[in-house]
Amino acid sequence: MDISPWVKACRLRTLPLALSCTITGSCLAASDHKFRWPVFGLAALTTLLLQVLANMANDYGDFINGKDGPGRIGPKRMVQSGEISPGAMRAGLAAAAALCAVSGVALIVTATRGRCPALMAVFGALGLAAMAAAVKYTIGKAPYGYRGLGDISVFVFFGLVGVAGTYFLHAFSLRLNVLLPASAIGLLTVGVLNINNMRDYEADKSAGKRTVVVKLGPRKARYYHLALLAGAAVLSTAYALLYARSAGQWLFLLSFPPLFLNGKAVISYKDPSELSPELQRLSLTTLLFSATFGAGLLPWGFVR
Repeated sequence: MDISPWVKACRLRTLPLALSCTITGSCLAASDHKFRWPVFGLAALTTLLLQVLANMANDYGDFINGKDGPGRIGPKRMVQSGEISPGAMRAGLAAAAALCAVSGVALIVTATRGRCPALMAVFGALGLAAMAAAVKYTIGKAPYGYRGLGDISVFVFFGLVGVAGTYFLHAFSLRLNVLLPASAIGLLTVGVLNINNMRDYEADKSAGKRTVVVKLGPRKARYYHLALLAGAAVLSTAYALLYARSAGQWLFLLSFPPLFLNGKAVISYKDPSELSPELQRLSLTTLLFSATFGAGLLPWGFVR
């Protein structure tokens, strides 16, 4: 069996971005001396599997809804190209969903052991909602990704819920100021989606996909992108100004130059194909941001 089409369907280049919320939430917990390795490992695995599920669902959903056309600029889709049959992709989606569910249950059980049983139900519901959001983006009777709701979903699940939820599973409490870096991660993740939708603007418009970029138009979408990057910078800086305990908590500023270069490239691009490398760069820059922001928070002896 040739596994290369499945590797391509998983879109491994998107996976570093998925780790950003887990790293940020875990490092925030570590700053309060409430970090737990089992929680971190299972949270990272669950987030990666959720991203894989979303990628595979996007590949399948765009095909069955007739949204993938020959003029598409992005990476080749496996179902549309015939490298994976629709039936095989449905089976793959079921397998990915099952793995995601098993990992999520393991995370919840490990994190909440000895705690209030109701917490298991709450996080179980959040996990199911995240899986449903990953699939319903392009699959179902009314895919929300075709109605311009993808940005808010990404912000919520890969920003607010991803960071704050990870923090809570470590600490069993929630500081409201965690929402500042959680929102910053969410805005950067939306920025990656925005570049993807800017690149695919013509194809999406022709196919009837009403993404935020299609609704705004390419010109306004450029300024929307700058607002996303600026918002992330302002929120993370505000957190540092209010709560920094050492100069190390300003390490995240190392990610600002590549953010600036990304914004400059997006605002000035001439051909949509120029945006593909910027998508990957912003994904890696978001990971850099989360790693440097988190590293600045880490105290000695944070593991327990």
